[in-house]
Amino acid sequence: MTALRSNLDISADDVVLPFQVDPFATRGRVVRLGSVVDSIVKRHVYPPLVARTLAEMIAMAAALAATLKYDGVFTLQTKGDGPIRMMLADVTSGGSVRGYAQYDAERLADLGEQPSVPKLFGAGYLAFTVDQGEHTERYQGIVELTGATLAECAHHYFRQSEQFKAGLKAAAGAYQDENGELAWRAGAIMVQSLPSEGAQGSAEGRDLDRSLAEMQEEAEDGWRRALILMGSATSAELVDPALPPWKLVARLFLPEGVKIYRPHDLRHACRCSRERVETVLRAFPRDEIEDLKVDGTLVVTCEFCNTKHVFDEAGVAALYEQPHNS
Repeated sequence: MTALRSNLDISADDVVLPFQVDPFATRGRVVRLGSVVDSIVKRHVYPPLVARTLAEMIAMAAALAATLKYDGVFTLQTKGDGPIRMMLADVTSGGSVRGYAQYDAERLADLGEQPSVPKLFGAGYLAFTVDQGEHTERYQGIVELTGATLAECAHHYFRQSEQFKAGLKAAAGAYQDENGELAWRAGAIMVQSLPSEGAQGSAEGRDLDRSLAEMQEEAEDGWRRALILMGSATSAELVDPALPPWKLVARLFLPEGVKIYRPHDLRHACRCSRERVETVLRAFPRDEIEDLKVDGTLVVTCEFCNTKHVFDEAGVAALYEQPHNS
């Protein structure tokens, strides 16, 4: 039986939309990012290739984070020896999103418009990290950057994991907004196989064995079907502002029987602050801080939001004069 909520008059942007396809024993998420990813990318003067790749990675991070139960920060990060040296996106359990990239502009200029992951990132790794704060064990999974796209690299990790059977597709691009200006958008869709609850009924002996084998075969067929349908979502559909996420889910899975649930909002929010910067600076000896000043001024720039925290002579002196908690 298909279940679609009748009150899905919701925002089409900056949301994670959960859904479930019971016949396939599969749950999924659609991520649609508009102003969130646009504000992140435009805080930096990234080349279009870096901007698009970062936007896509942020959408992937939001999709992956939405499948986890955690209270803290989920981080997706690449590190390699290619033109894009490092790229990072993180999502808090409260829905705050941020990201940034480090790159070599000269090496990047030698690439085409749509280079593969090996050409972009070189040899390196993709890391999945869940940090729930002090007094908790941090979880981290790492996989080599193997695949033509970031999503294919994630699939490589899924294949290695016995507890995480999933498929993922992401896209990003710049489009004209209502004012005729270019605005970045990104989207992702992810499906995940639900754990088996075992066989039903009271069959015994060979009947039970045959029943279990049939159930396993049906489950595999359903999972393959779910992956095929997910893969049929086009890059244009993933970012189309005129196509609400729930309509995309309905197009893909309505004939199979799908339940669509209430979406979760996402927002761009950096966790940097003047107070945090001051705390970090106080951890360094004053003579080292003095060496970092230029023309008597120390400037600390947040890599995520590009906010500049400026400390003049008096500001630096105040760091070591006022009482603070260690």
